[in-house]
Amino acid sequence: MVNIEELKELARKCRVHIVNMVHKAQAGHPGGSLSEIDLLVGLYKTTLRTRPNEPDWSDRDRFILSKGHASPGMYAILAEMGFITVEDLNSYRVLGGICQGHVDMKWCPGVDFS
Repeated sequence: MVNIEELKELARKCRVHIVNMVHKAQAGHPGGSLSEIDLLVGLYKTTLRTRPNEPDWSDRDRFILSKGHASPGMYAILAEMGFITVEDLNSYRVLGGICQGHVDMKWCPGVDFS
């Protein structure tokens, strides 16, 4: 059974990650990420079949983020789910980092489309 309080706490943690990423980078669009995070938490914790330790699992469900400016939200949930580390979030918008301005499947585990 889904514990709503746990989902709320996870969403809160993700929001902190989003604000920290955008502030540290001094760039980005926090609004879209902050507004999408409840949906991402719900999907990743209750619906999507994924394996963070096996991001290319052939039977996984795929999530496509078509709103590129909302990448901090995607990175936040990927970190909390274990696809990437929380430390990886420090690479947001850093040249050569895995957390680019728009999600990229070639750079970031857990991203299925770019």
